[in-house]
Amino acid sequence: MTIAGSDSGGSAGIQADLRTFQNFGVLGTTAITAITAQNSHRVVRVHPIPAAMVRAQIDAIVSERRPAAVKTGMLATAAIVHAVARAIGDHRLRPFVLDPVLIATSGRRLLSRDGTTALRRTLLPMADLVTPNLDEAAALTGDPVGDPAAMERAARALVDRHGARAALVTGGHLSGSIVIDVFYDGHAPPVLHRAPRILRRRTHGTGCTLSAAIAAHLALGRDLVLSIADARAYVRRAIRSLDTGS
Repeated sequence: MTIAGSDSGGSAGIQADLRTFQNFGVLGTTAITAITAQNSHRVVRVHPIPAAMVRAQIDAIVSERRPAAVKTGMLATAAIVHAVARAIGDHRLRPFVLDPVLIATSGRRLLSRDGTTALRRTLLPMADLVTPNLDEAAALTGDPVGDPAAMERAARALVDRHGARAALVTGGHLSGSIVIDVFYDGHAPPVLHRAPRILRRRTHGTGCTLSAAIAAHLALGRDLVLSIADARAYVRRAIRSLDTGS
């Protein structure tokens, strides 16, 4: 199940999640948190769904078919964050992948400031894996994240200080020819995953796709570390297939 916003452009949000679930052969269900007017370049407008309706969607899904895994994306408001946290707790939904969608690439805030605080306090300690990019990791930890060493510190903080069971800090926004992601689960030193950068201009939705791919693997009963490796490979294949627009 994906609990996230709808992307009118089709590249991110529940649209990307459902497409990814289907590619891995798992049935996707949804609880929509917000309707957005957006394309691959910018978010024009956001209309949050009432928190009670988000909870009703989750309850309806669970009452018929319990999800084998759940992921969250854009949650928009503090009220929705609290509703989702209560639903995950009440239904004991696991494994849970938290994609902390806070700010769009264009700069538009996709989760209110009090919502970010609520996410840090309620959902982060419930997460089996949290998958922030650099800006999201900085917002959640309160420290700047701009190089691999800072990514390692952020991953440790998300697990050791804030209670997530594991963290994957993604470094796609770093400059350079090598992309570095940092994984930490509290049991071993942080692991740096390196891969050559694939130059594409249209990469909107890769964070949603990554977290959805991990959730799909977990729904199939696969190990977290292998799920992350396979999901990263899937995203790289997806990026290679994108038209450069040239």
